[in-house]
Amino acid sequence: MSAAVVVGSGPNGLAAAVALAEAGVQVTVLEAADEIGGGTRTAEAILPGLLHDQCSATHPMAVGSSFLQRLDLGRYGLEWRFPEIDCVHPLDDGTAGVLHRSVARTAAGLGADGSRWSRLFAGPAADYDVLSEDILGPLLRIPRHPLRLARFGIPALLPASVLTEIFRGEQAKALFGGVAAHAFQPLDRPLSTSIGLGILTAGHRHGWAVAAGGSRAITDALAALLLDLGGKIETGVRVRSGSDLPNSDVTMFDLAPTAVAEILGDRLPNRIARAYRRFRYGPGAFKVDFAVEGGVPWTSEPARRAGTVHLGGTFAEIAATEREIHAGRMPERPFALVGQQYLADPQRSVGDVHPVWTYAHVPNGYAGDATEAIIAQIERFAPGFRERIVGTAVRTTTGFAEHNPNYVGGNILTGAKDFRQLVFGPRPTFNPYDVGLPGHFICSAATPPGPGAHGMCGAHAAARALKYLRGGHRT
Repeated sequence: MSAAVVVGSGPNGLAAAVALAEAGVQVTVLEAADEIGGGTRTAEAILPGLLHDQCSATHPMAVGSSFLQRLDLGRYGLEWRFPEIDCVHPLDDGTAGVLHRSVARTAAGLGADGSRWSRLFAGPAADYDVLSEDILGPLLRIPRHPLRLARFGIPALLPASVLTEIFRGEQAKALFGGVAAHAFQPLDRPLSTSIGLGILTAGHRHGWAVAAGGSRAITDALAALLLDLGGKIETGVRVRSGSDLPNSDVTMFDLAPTAVAEILGDRLPNRIARAYRRFRYGPGAFKVDFAVEGGVPWTSEPARRAGTVHLGGTFAEIAATEREIHAGRMPERPFALVGQQYLADPQRSVGDVHPVWTYAHVPNGYAGDATEAIIAQIERFAPGFRERIVGTAVRTTTGFAEHNPNYVGGNILTGAKDFRQLVFGPRPTFNPYDVGLPGHFICSAATPPGPGAHGMCGAHAAARALKYLRGGHRT
């Protein structure tokens, strides 16, 4: 029997472990922390029983993941819950862009821009389950569905600032811009549209789901399946160098490329080691969890029913703040995301005290305190919010990196998602999961298709590892 070691127990590490174990490989997962899950951990951060996701919280890409769907993780307790409204982007004039799972319902609320929204999303959303076979994998390969991919991919190549010119009203512009800003990139860059298009298309097909009981339910289910398949998980085991790795036929790294280079050292080919060490990290996140009595008093009524609320004002304002943080400057009004997962999953609350999940986009490694900036952005659209706060828990950019070393400088995407790294991954190659050392593969969110709890990076890396094993390669 072949043996594999997986370093890191985030959703991609566990996805790789499950895929290998299904193929009959004996798998051991090594996790440095005392708790598995990476970016999908959930904690009672403020009050007993009040559940806050520690990073990844809303999962439009995971709920429709072909890999996760195939595993039928409901057998292991994973249950998806959906808010009444997926996302709201309020504006200062009292209006808002309102995102529903239904393309038609979203379009109906966007006035004259409704037909343009429908033309942009109706076709790709209907085709998403087929389209995802191409977009949730390496981009540098022959597509399985070239015509569908071209229809999706041509707009995705554009800067968000160009694509939003198809819209006339600020509600549609801001709604799209807020989702595009998930890329942590200046919105005038090529491909800055792509992540927003992917999230919106997936959401229109499958919804902006949350996991019942917290995001930890995703990796708890994967771990339970792995154990049923005969795999092992060891926590509190930090791998610092190649000498810390057990003998195995295959080693998978759910780690940032810089960490892989540090562990493998001069065992890596020089050109790959240089590429990994030069891997770039984008802006960071500054997270504040709130315990809020009675919920957030949004001025916009739809925001009171939305699982996610984006705070950034107009598209022009979002674009300006994203340019600032990318240049290393902290804006007065940063783009902020607010998660109200409890609306879909009430068990996260304690009585009338609700967990409100937020983070702001800040420069990489930002050493300041963005708590007041986040509160001010919420107060801007929900006057009286401050008086409802009964507790807070803060995670700085440094805190993110300590909680999950993949998040260098607070960069929760595991790398800058600029043109080069979005297309190629950690280095220019047709096989982004290979690290250039026989039997060694990288499966983190630094590889295609990138961030999210979908597990597809791990699944694709495992496919490369199985191809290697089937070629007769064993230690």
